[in-house]
Amino acid sequence: MSDAAVGHTAVTGTIRSVEAIPLYEPEWRGGRDWWCTSPMDVFLPDFDRRAIPPTDRVTNVLVRVRTEEGVEGVGLVGIGSPAAVAVVEQHLAPQVVGRSAFDVELLWDRMFRSTVNIGRKGLVIEAISAVDIALWDIKGKLVGRPVYDLLGGRVRSRIRAYVSQSYALDDLGRVRDEAAGYVAQGFSALKMRFGYGPVDGRAGMRANRALVETVRGAIGPDVELMADAYMGWDARYAIEMIRRLEDLDLSWVEEPVMPDDLDGYQRIRAAVRTPIAGGEHESTRWGFRDLIARGAVDILQPDVNRMGGITEARKVWALASAHGLPVIPHSAQAHNAHLIVSHLDSPLIEWFPDDTLRCGYLIHQELFIGEPRAVDGYVEVSDRPGLGIEVDADVLAALRADGRSDA
Repeated sequence: MSDAAVGHTAVTGTIRSVEAIPLYEPEWRGGRDWWCTSPMDVFLPDFDRRAIPPTDRVTNVLVRVRTEEGVEGVGLVGIGSPAAVAVVEQHLAPQVVGRSAFDVELLWDRMFRSTVNIGRKGLVIEAISAVDIALWDIKGKLVGRPVYDLLGGRVRSRIRAYVSQSYALDDLGRVRDEAAGYVAQGFSALKMRFGYGPVDGRAGMRANRALVETVRGAIGPDVELMADAYMGWDARYAIEMIRRLEDLDLSWVEEPVMPDDLDGYQRIRAAVRTPIAGGEHESTRWGFRDLIARGAVDILQPDVNRMGGITEARKVWALASAHGLPVIPHSAQAHNAHLIVSHLDSPLIEWFPDDTLRCGYLIHQELFIGEPRAVDGYVEVSDRPGLGIEVDADVLAALRADGRSDA
């Protein structure tokens, strides 16, 4: 099917099929001498922060929705558990097949209400997200417009990107050189990772301070610097650690505690000057309503293919706007980019560089042709219909884990 709009005569967008395709973990390029904090730190030393994930497991699930006209929309399931395949095909597909892709509000509620007894957060919401994103992709293709036009149009011509990398390394010289290299590439903002948490004691606090000092020294005072704890701390540790870093001018500290610890978020935010960001692992308008109502964060960070898809994300953006909070989503995937470029309160996009792939394998950049790319520190969003992306058939064939051939 071409990217041109389907003729208006008899176009219904009636959904013919919904397919979920499990994908293996792509091979890591090179070794792994980097690490970061995570919720699994409480199990150290049994848990290895530097372990490379095996390649014989499913870590992503691609959802393809097709209409009777032959138009295809695509979406990725959040974290990509193989269990999402059954959720999509057994629970969600029956709620949408035979109905119009234009009816995103109706279909979202049908999917959500029919699975509320097994879902509400996590895997089921992530599966709903992928189907919903695919429906928006179809809507754009049917009317011949990019998704951002369906969301109200662009509010800027391009999006300033922050490079998301700088993991902990034993060699601080490499940390310094890497950070300086991103500034040389044109990035005006950088997010780094903390390497140490409560189990590492006071020595770990000093090591975290050294990491942040190293990066700040490499990028200078005018480049924005953020740091991610990835849910690896507790509130008491976070307060002391952040206070030790206040003079280094962090734009935010991200996910200092587990996502359901709203009391912890409140305590941290009240005790430090540095802004607190969170929401990457939150779901639906109700989850973000609670984050806002509790005064838990200064910056909201939804990931659209985890929290409910574009239909639900619009409601979160509206909530944030009403409370004067910026929304800076996790990751630079196309669905996030279309929302960012169509909202004034989303000033940045997260960019995972593909030079070292230290943050993982970046499946969306490999699987989809046309994914947004960062050039000179900025991302431009495609004006092609829908999300502006298409599946790379060769990559799909190499990674699919169900033994089927592409149809």
